Amino acid sequence: MLALKNVTKKFGELIAVNDLSFTVEQGQIFGIAGPNGAGKSTVYNLITGFYPYEGEIVFNGKNLSGMPPYKIARAGIARTFQIPQIFPSLTVDTSLNVGSRFGSGTGLDPAHVDKIIEFLELSEDRFTKTNKLNLMGKKKLMIGAALATKPGILMLDEPMAGSNAREIKALMDLILRINQEMGLTIIIIEHFMKVLTELTQELLIIESGSMICCDSPEKATRDPKVIESYIGDAYAENN
Repeated sequence: MLALKNVTKKFGELIAVNDLSFTVEQGQIFGIAGPNGAGKSTVYNLITGFYPYEGEIVFNGKNLSGMPPYKIARAGIARTFQIPQIFPSLTVDTSLNVGSRFGSGTGLDPAHVDKIIEFLELSEDRFTKTNKLNLMGKKKLMIGAALATKPGILMLDEPMAGSNAREIKALMDLILRINQEMGLTIIIIEHFMKVLTELTQELLIIESGSMICCDSPEKATRDPKVIESYIGDAYAENN
């Protein structure tokens, strides 16, 4: 469904992504992890058209190289950000309508927006201005705006950041529902390894822009290179 082939991104002399190749299959929840500064968010920015790069990124047989972000969104790739991005003066309803109208290839679909609001349990906040939402509400809104574009892949960038244990459990349940009930392929960057090991079918670990390991969560968290560079002996021994 999505394939990165020998992708490299340099910022001057800094190699942020180094000859990276991996494939995400239809229906997967695919995880990406690594130390701070490993290049995880840069990978997202390359996939979604924010930076030029060397190599190829192919989605459903279409080469995305050189495509602007709005065309990639309309092709079926939607993303969220580490810090919730919202329109503070708009209501929840209007914000999702914006995603539907401008992010999808089919234009505004009010019935689809209605389904998302119900699915995310945002009905009570439908006409609330988004700047009045708490952090969890803003996270759900951002996911909803991405879903409003009718994506084939939903890319989540550290969705658990700043959340407490109860909220993390709720977000994990929501991600599973999106994957299973909506049939969406999901890519997730996350620092909480327990989240990744419980949610994902395949886990990519990168460091300094290069792949350390790409395997099942069980095998990835037992890989000696992953233990040394990222998770440490204590995590490996306790899991």
